[in-house]
Parts: sequence; structure tokens; C-alpha cells
Amino acid sequence: MRITTVRILVQIVVFSLFIAFCVLTTFRFVDEHHGQFWISKFLEIDPLVGIATAISTGTVYKGLAWGLVLLIPTLLLGRIFCNWICPYGILHQFIGWVFNTRTAKDRIDSNRYRGIFAFKYCILIAMFVALLGQMSLAVLISGAAVGLVCGVAALAIVMTTKSKQTARNLLIGVAVIGIIATCLGARQLHKGDWNGTLQIGLLDPICLLHRSFTAAVLPALNMPTAVQQGVPGVFSGLGDNKQHIGAWLIGTMLLALVAANLFIPRFFCRVLCPLGAFLGTISRFALWRIERDPHKCTDCDLCLTSCEGASDPQTQLRKSECFVCFNCIEDCPHDALSFKFVAPKAHEVAGPDIRLRSGVLAAVTGFLFYPLARAAGKTTKDFSASNLIRPPGSCEEFEFLERCIKCDQCIRVCPTNVLQPYHFDLQNLEALWTPVMNFRMGYCQLHCTACGEVCPTGAIQRIGVEQKLGLGAYRDVGPVVLGTAHYDLGRCLPWSMKRPCVVCEEVCPTSPKAIYTERMEFLERDGKKVVRSATANTVTVGELPRPGEFEPEPAVFRANQFRGDGTTTYCLEVIHKSGVRETHDIKRNDADTLEIDGQFDQLPQPGEFAVVKYEWKVPKIDTNYCIGCGLCEQECPVVGDRRAVYVTAEGESRSAREPSRERNRGLNLNKLVEAGGTRRDALFSLTGLIATAEPKPKSSSGCCGGGSKSSGCGCSSKAPTAKSKSAAEPPTIDLRSFLNNRNYG
Repeated sequence: MRITTVRILVQIVVFSLFIAFCVLTTFRFVDEHHGQFWISKFLEIDPLVGIATAISTGTVYKGLAWGLVLLIPTLLLGRIFCNWICPYGILHQFIGWVFNTRTAKDRIDSNRYRGIFAFKYCILIAMFVALLGQMSLAVLISGAAVGLVCGVAALAIVMTTKSKQTARNLLIGVAVIGIIATCLGARQLHKGDWNGTLQIGLLDPICLLHRSFTAAVLPALNMPTAVQQGVPGVFSGLGDNKQHIGAWLIGTMLLALVAANLFIPRFFCRVLCPLGAFLGTISRFALWRIERDPHKCTDCDLCLTSCEGASDPQTQLRKSECFVCFNCIEDCPHDALSFKFVAPKAHEVAGPDIRLRSGVLAAVTGFLFYPLARAAGKTTKDFSASNLIRPPGSCEEFEFLERCIKCDQCIRVCPTNVLQPYHFDLQNLEALWTPVMNFRMGYCQLHCTACGEVCPTGAIQRIGVEQKLGLGAYRDVGPVVLGTAHYDLGRCLPWSMKRPCVVCEEVCPTSPKAIYTERMEFLERDGKKVVRSATANTVTVGELPRPGEFEPEPAVFRANQFRGDGTTTYCLEVIHKSGVRETHDIKRNDADTLEIDGQFDQLPQPGEFAVVKYEWKVPKIDTNYCIGCGLCEQECPVVGDRRAVYVTAEGESRSAREPSRERNRGLNLNKLVEAGGTRRDALFSLTGLIATAEPKPKSSSGCCGGGSKSSGCGCSSKAPTAKSKSAAEPPTIDLRSFLNNRNYG
């Protein structure tokens, strides 16, 4: 069997596994197979993901160590991953093969090496430098200062020293001193974490393909009803169709990169792929490579006909570009090419073809991306609390951005479609395509922790249901709080439109409910009237006299306008001239006369004030119990650009450990770590059952098992304590007392 046939079989198996893993990454599968994290293996074996997260966070998260194993065949055989294992590379090769209509000569010319193919190394350099964050800036500043001093010293040595050997030794010493001084200066300038920005996922092929399938390809294929419901006896269907914000951009990007193969074969792999650039840099040390026998070669260039990497096998082989596809060996009619162990170095171009100026420009771009991205303040002072609500178990925002690779597997596995890729925002490019919660699309199920189970980098920690709800061993810690609900009183039906509505209270899953209703008194519109005449249980009223008028005009009411029902109670308050007030429920009314239930204590006199009020239920939010699940916003009947109740990130527990007010969203609601909170540790499940458990001693190792540097997985830091009313709390206004004490005259 030919080696290329073996390669094709391996490609079919690998791509089939990738498709299977993408399809199986659903809540149903993860819920039935807890701990089966092999559906994320393609991301875990990506060496660029493992090394990039290790640089940005200083740790290697669990399964990402498998990516380091993949470096072994790269050091032995070269870039074998790109053409044998990478599903995105396999897709590009298949598309190029299907739509290849070039002539033999054009195919040879299209597979010659071009200078633009070095652009992927510039992308890799820029992304790696951006990973260093504050450290990169410190190195840049200290390096510039030290370089200036060392440059002056080197110039003085060259001009004053006559012996070349002495000058060389002195220059080496200056260089060593300069490196040491740069490191020491950077250490002094830099304090704390690197706080870098991880942007590898934008163009990493595995992350890009996962994101494209999650947000665009699979939802598009799942639109037909037959696919959603399945065929009895054949397959069970893929479930409800999901919608994702920005899917058009993600899908268009996939189509554009695939279509680029019509102009340049393997365009993405040759020009843009940072993983290919990383493996190409390492493959320069490969022990085996393609070797050309110049005595047999006739310079026919037929070896370029199907060359996948444009590695110039017809001359000095470019080891960093060779995909080890073996097409050139089979295409050579003179048997001049072979796969040889430790071939002569004179017949190869080992390193990447990148110029110093291009590398420096790429590094400067990476240097500048971090400060420019953070200068907008979107992660600190101008944090968008309504647009950046992270999934349960997420690390604090800075560390989250250091870990998230934008693969969007968490979005794929979310059962309610609440997780969405962050939209294209010019003011917050750093967070592009990271997972955020959109409660217009769905809500966070109480007993779901699937997003953390499939996250390969620990940006979303793997927490259990007990930890999320604050039960069992985590009862003293309290539940994970995603944010806090708020009311827009101008849009709320009971508050602004005088329409009964308790939907938000009914669906609130916490116990006690974070949303409750309270009966309150309000002044009826144009409800302040003047008494014209009265009997023991009726009063005829008129409008307040206008300036210059002495007799009030008769009031005009609808018949039984103020007859109460099960939700609303109307009452009449009479303010006597003596200052005495009495209030009675209204039984019925006609055009200008109100009948009360009972009799007046003191007969109203003409000219006295009669005030019509109504009392009914209005919803309120107890922020001490709200966990920010978003179910109230999802079910709110008010539609339009904004729901009457909405959730923001204020009060989130993932940032509760941060001492800085700019990064601690809990401070906005006075939720300090030291003060704890009163988030309840018993929650209603969506089935109506009360989930309770006896408290257990908390493990001294922490709730996350050391997976996160700041332990910012979303858990509160201390046990919640009951907060009682005290003089230190801001004063509140009782609307009923305010209305009763108001002087209507």
C-alpha cells in the first residue's frame, strides 16, 4: 500500500472523529457521561494551545499536557500534524482537491514558495508577545533604556580599542551585562501577574474550526425540522436549533478562508496558520526529511504538482514548510526523492524565511496590542456589566482572558442557548468570540455545569452542582453568583402601566425567592378631587378649581372604574379641614359619585379634599438572594430592545476576591469579601423540589483544587451571613407613609 493511501485513510478517520466529537458535544451526552472529557481531545492535543496558556497563566491545565507529546513526532518527522492530523488542514486539502481545475503547469507554479508564506510567523510572534502583557511592556521599556546605554558603550569600545580580540571580548561582556540589566529592569518595572491577552484562538486552526462548527455550520444544518426531531428508528435528532449572535461573521470567515484555496492552494495553512508556524519553527530540528538526489534529478519540477506545503522539494527543501505529505516522492518519475534520516544540511533551508525587520514589526505589534486593548477600560472602569456576564465557574475577567481560547465548546454544550460568542466590538476586541450570557436567548439552568466540563483550558472551572448551588460541603461558601437582576420601572407592567404581572416572581428558582411582590399604595392619575356633597357612605366630587374659578367642575369617571378585583383595591382618603384623615375602600362609583364600604367617621364637607388611591402588587428584587440565573429576564413578557427585568454582572462572585474596585463588580452592591453576603444556600430546583443538604467541613485545599491562580471560579470567599437592618444602611422611604403624610392642599 502506498504511503499516500495510508495518509488519506488516516485523514478520513481523523476528520470523522472530529465531526463525531463536535456532534457529541451536547448537554445530553455530557450529562450522561460525566468525566468523559475525550470529546475535547482535539483541543487538548493542540500544542500551541498548551504552550500559549502556559505562558499567559504560568500553569498547564490538566489535559493540555498531551499537546507536548505531539512535539515528539514533530521533532522526529517534521510538520506531520498539519497534513495527517489537523482537521482544518484536511478540510483545506479536500476542498483544494475537489475544486482543482488548474493545468499541470499552473499547478506547478501555484505550489512554488512565495515570500507571503512567511506572514504566519509574524502572526505567531505578535500573538506570543501579546501573551506577555505587562511583562512585554516592562521588557520593552527596560530594553530600550539599557540598549541605549550599551550602544553608547559599544561605540566607545570600537573607537578606542585597537585590538580586535579585546574589542570582541568587551562587546560580548557589554551584551551579557545588557541582557542581565534588561531582565532586572523588567523585573523592577513589572509587578504582579503578567495579565497578558490570549489571542491564539482567533486563528488557531482547531479553535477556529470548533468555533465555526458551533456557531455557524451545525446550527445551519440543524434548521430543518427533520434533523431536529430525527427519524424514528434511524437517529434521535440533534434537538432544538440554536441561534448565535455574530454567526454570519464566523460563517463568512470560514467560507472565505476555504474559498481562498481557489487562488492559493492551502492558503490558510501556508499564509495565516499560527500553529503551522509554531510547528514549522520546531520542525527545523527534525531528524527525518525529504532528500533530493541531484544526480537523478532532471529539474522537471513534477514534484511540485501536488506539493501541499510549497516547500521547494525540487531544490533546497524548506523544512519549516514541508507537510510530510509524501506527494512529491510519488510524483517524481526518476525516483530522485526519498525520506531520509539526518540528510545533509547543505541540501535544506532549515529555519523559517522571515526577515529581521518583519519580526521586529510583528513584535512591536504584539507589544502595542495589549496596552491599546486595555486602554479602552472595558475590563476595568468601563466594564460592560450587561454585556459581559460570564458562565458559572468562570475565572476573574483578567484571568479569564488569559485562559479562554475562543473555541466556543461551552457554547455548543449549553442546553438553553444562553451562552453566546461575544460580538465584534471595536472597543473590546480582546473579548471577541469569548462566551458571554445573553438572557434574551436563554437562561442558566441551576443543575447544569456542562460548560465547565468541556472547557479545555480552565477559563471555566469544572465545578459540580453542589458547588454551583452552595450545597453540601459548599454550604458555608454559598452559591455561585453570576450577577444581579434589576428592574426598569419605566417598562415594568405593574410599576408603569398599571397592569398585573407576577411572571418574574413565579419563575424565580431561588428559595426564598429573590423576586417577591409587595402590596403598595399609589395615587390614581388625576385622583386628587374636591368634595361637592356627601352622605353617610357616598361622596360627590369635582375637579380642582382652576385659577379664577370658584366652583369645581363635576368629575367624570367611568362607571365602576374603581371597583376592585383580585389584584387591585381602590380606596378613598378624605382630608378634613381640621387635618383629620380617614380612608375607606371604594365599593362602586358612577360618573362623579363614589360609594364607600361602610360609613364615614366624619361627614365630608364641600371644599374638602378627596384622594383616590389604589393598592396592588408590585414586584421587587432582594439582591441578597439573587444569583443572576436570568430566568426572570428570559420569561419577562415585555418585549422590545430591553426587558423590564434584566441581569447585569454587578454582585458577581467570581470577582469578589479582587481588592481593586475597578475589577470587583461586587463592590457596586457593597458585597465585600469581608462582609460576605446573604445569598441563600438552599435553592429551588426547576422541578419545584427543595435542594437542601447538611453542612460539611470545607476542604482546606479550596473549592477549585488549585485550578485557578486566584481561585476566582465564581465561589464566594466566606460563608454568607444574615444582614440585619442597621443604622449604617441607607434610609428607605415607605411610599404609603409618604402619601399619607403628604399635604394635598
